[in-house]
Amino acid sequence: MLRQVCCSGFQPFRQRLLPWLQSTALSRSRATDRVQSSAIRHVRSWSNIPFITVPLSRTHGKSFAHRSELKHAKRIVVKLGSAVVTRGDECGLALGRLASIVEQVSVLQNQGREMMLVTSGAVAFGKQRLRHEILLSQSVRQALHSGQNQLKEMAIPVLEARACAAAGQSGLMALYEAMFTQYSICAAQILVTNLDFHDEQKRRNLNGTLHELLRMNIVPIVNTNDAVVPPAEPNSDLQGVNVISVKDNDSLAARLAVEMKTDLLIVLSDVEGLFDSPPGSDDAKLIDIFYPGDQQSVTFGTKSRVGMGGMEAKVKAALWALQGGTSVVIANGTHPKVSGHVITDIVEGKKVGTFFSEVKPAGPTVEQQGEMARSGGRMLATLEPEQRAEIIHHLADLLTDQREEILLANKKDLEEAEGKDQVTGRRLAAPLLKRLSLSTSKLNSLAIGLRQIAASSQDSVGRVLRRTRIAKNLELEQVTVPIGVLLVIFESRPDCLPQVAALAIASGNGLLLKGGKEATHSNRILHLLAQEALSIHGVKEAIQLVNTREEVEDLCRLDKMIDLIIPRGSSQLVRDIQKAAKGIPVMGHSEGICHMYVDSEASVDKVTRLVRDSKCEYPAACNALETLLIHRDLLRTPLFDQIIDMLRVEQVKIHAGPKFASYLTFSPSEVKSLRTEYGDLELCIEVVDSVQEAIDHIHKYGSSHTDVIVTENEKTAEFFLQHVDSACVFWNASTRFSDGYRFGLGAEVGISTSRIHARGPVGLEGLLTTKWLLRGQDHVVSDFSEHGNLKYLHENLPVPQRNTN
Repeated sequence: MLRQVCCSGFQPFRQRLLPWLQSTALSRSRATDRVQSSAIRHVRSWSNIPFITVPLSRTHGKSFAHRSELKHAKRIVVKLGSAVVTRGDECGLALGRLASIVEQVSVLQNQGREMMLVTSGAVAFGKQRLRHEILLSQSVRQALHSGQNQLKEMAIPVLEARACAAAGQSGLMALYEAMFTQYSICAAQILVTNLDFHDEQKRRNLNGTLHELLRMNIVPIVNTNDAVVPPAEPNSDLQGVNVISVKDNDSLAARLAVEMKTDLLIVLSDVEGLFDSPPGSDDAKLIDIFYPGDQQSVTFGTKSRVGMGGMEAKVKAALWALQGGTSVVIANGTHPKVSGHVITDIVEGKKVGTFFSEVKPAGPTVEQQGEMARSGGRMLATLEPEQRAEIIHHLADLLTDQREEILLANKKDLEEAEGKDQVTGRRLAAPLLKRLSLSTSKLNSLAIGLRQIAASSQDSVGRVLRRTRIAKNLELEQVTVPIGVLLVIFESRPDCLPQVAALAIASGNGLLLKGGKEATHSNRILHLLAQEALSIHGVKEAIQLVNTREEVEDLCRLDKMIDLIIPRGSSQLVRDIQKAAKGIPVMGHSEGICHMYVDSEASVDKVTRLVRDSKCEYPAACNALETLLIHRDLLRTPLFDQIIDMLRVEQVKIHAGPKFASYLTFSPSEVKSLRTEYGDLELCIEVVDSVQEAIDHIHKYGSSHTDVIVTENEKTAEFFLQHVDSACVFWNASTRFSDGYRFGLGAEVGISTSRIHARGPVGLEGLLTTKWLLRGQDHVVSDFSEHGNLKYLHENLPVPQRNTN
């Protein structure tokens, strides 16, 4: 059951506070957003965050080893640092951030988790209140006899922190009460001091109170009692699991997390996490996962602008909690673009902040792999063209020489894929199984394609595209260079790995590969063969296979390591990656809604062959036919009947477009959408009155992938070829020819429907960009000014001929 708990307390203050809150950050959290019934809990979303159904119960005693396991956390402590809670002027609270935090905590609480807050803010809230009181207590005479500027600069005495805390605690708690009430959640305040943890009786009382509150589905809000707490003893905290001085809320949160045997401690501050050197300094890098013993590799800076402890205190507290069996994440709770979902993102296992783990992976992190791909790719680009071609030829030989080992690994993948997935309980779909399967003929075709790539790589990197004489002895060249580091994400198809690897080698790019788990064994051996081939010229690290548990969304955030993302898979995968990519270009097609227009002058002998091949040869491919446009004059003709009979024999399910359905008394089911990519033996048929209407239909409902006309009229065909605005436009040819290998590119990294920077099947040329080389002799711009002694020539110079052998 979802909780509908209310509690009394602070009612007069709350009644004055609620209208104010609702007019600011909480206005979006209206009663209509609340859960109406526990019966719809499994399908209802709150603030676009779905309720989860994963099991939350686990035995405490050992921290989580991987981020992906955080979704199983049952009991969670969220620590809000002073920089998170307070405004930039350090006087008063950041209400918008607090509202977002309360909303996220409420979402998790209503998922069945046990949430606890450790909060700062009493001193800041109290300082704001006391300042107002001091200003108001100034005599009217003093205000009247002072100038406006003097009044603004009226001296306010330094406020003692304990007094501020005493004045601010009640207001802070009333604020939390009002905010949590918006989600029908009760909160309770607990103030503690060091004695509450070190006096055995008090510790038992505190423990019992907290457990009782959690049992009643109440969110405990814990803070040090700053009104009475003595000054912290320096360097006396965090000496062991049983010794801790509650000198700040980092220490308090760690002590509370271990005492209550929590699964996860989230420490929110004003930085993204732990950096290897002070944030903002040159070359400072965010540490994704921090392990005990790594402290020597970190240089700590100063403490936060507010609060008691800096990052060093947070790390000490985190490691202490980790030693006690609680997982820890330190993250940014102040960034306006992420603070609204930082807590829920962490619990969902996303790569946010710094995750503390006791389990160190055997291999490199994905960040380290990105750096290796970068340096390896740069070394690869400096090789001679013949050396890169030699690597690709060697990889082609390995595909045939090691075919038995490859097929054995692929057999393991197929056997596992044909069983039920342990998480989803579903079997891999038949089209994906077909993509997953390798064979001797596939490997032979791969080897042939790789040798084509090797031949074309002889004149790729460093090719001169343009030469210009700017002035005497000042010459400019535009030359081709690699893009940098490519991230290729592919589903099911292990044959994609050697194809993409060969294209990356030929173009001198570093490569990160992320394959689907269904092809784990196949991808592993193919990657080893690629690295074996690269080793002959000492560039083994240029191609990396990501085997860690990183989610695709997390990989898409590595904008400092990746220059281009290329998705190979379903249109849904492409859309998800385009949405998740943060500042990294994505090259891919949104969907493969391919059309074939059968003109009134089409050949009877050609049409059925072309339709069968386009739709039935491989229906799961992105270049398979999805919509068949037929000229109206062909209805009820032998040609039309032959098409329908062929589709029935091939067991293709037909959907009727609106216009086609209007011609038939008994028709197939009318299509729900003309923008559907079926990816299976299904086909939409629609009727058009002319070639122009066919073009208009394609532009309105197509995806600019591949579109075909079938006609014997050359003038009509040329009109279609020139006017259809798609990446690939064919005349009397199957849509399935839209492929890098069939185009003679050797292979493709994907098919692009965008217009920048490559379009259609993307081969070697699409993985290159350019740079400008200027060679001069003591030239300066001032020599070309109005009173200078040089003039621009801008003469085009001959470009060296490409090596076509």
